[in-house]
Amino acid sequence: MTDQIVFSPDLALTVQKDAPPVHGVVFDMDGLLLDSETLAMDALVAAGHDLGHDVPMAFCRRMIGVPADGCRKLVRDTYGADFPLERFFEQQEVRLRDFVDTGRLALKNGVLPLLDLLDRRGLPRAIATSSSRYRAEHHLRLVGLDTRFDAIVTRDDVSRGKPDPEPYLKAAKAIGVAPHACLALEDSHSGAMAAHAAGIRVIVVPDLLEPTPDVRARALAIVQDLHAVRTWLESHTAPAD
Repeated sequence: MTDQIVFSPDLALTVQKDAPPVHGVVFDMDGLLLDSETLAMDALVAAGHDLGHDVPMAFCRRMIGVPADGCRKLVRDTYGADFPLERFFEQQEVRLRDFVDTGRLALKNGVLPLLDLLDRRGLPRAIATSSSRYRAEHHLRLVGLDTRFDAIVTRDDVSRGKPDPEPYLKAAKAIGVAPHACLALEDSHSGAMAAHAAGIRVIVVPDLLEPTPDVRARALAIVQDLHAVRTWLESHTAPAD
């Protein structure tokens, strides 16, 4: 990928000519705002080792962007009923907290300039994440983003997680912007599908996984980083009054 926005061919003309201005932005968190997916994967592998099980990285990556109940089902279906499921995810939290609290958590490229643009334009913004509220608030506070969002919707706030549209619909409602006037920013397949199902335009910034063909077909754009998103938003938002 390049630094330029890569538009889906069937959407390019719509984006250039007919796209309504953006009045609010809904962000995913892990892998989009925070460089945390690698830490989460390392924590899963380490938790498996701690419990005497080999849980390979390739398997762990299948859980990226999947809500907690889906992750539990995937592990149970793969490792069987005798696998210490709850202890595994509890130990992952311990390992992840250790990684984060020892300084390994970082912002993704372009986060602060993008948020600064939204500040200048007076645009509301929310987070829709599959993480728990505790984890979301803890991680955002550590990287100094805890005061920069108008609303945070976590897995604790919805009955159905991504790829269901509920997290995005709730986030849009929380900032008072109709879904069609929002822009969603995602890195994962399930997150992009959730935003699309909610009727929200989505730009995908891939992290550990390349976008699937169906994500490419539905995304407004596939870009390398949030700097490219900021460039696009500069021409699709109006200056604050």
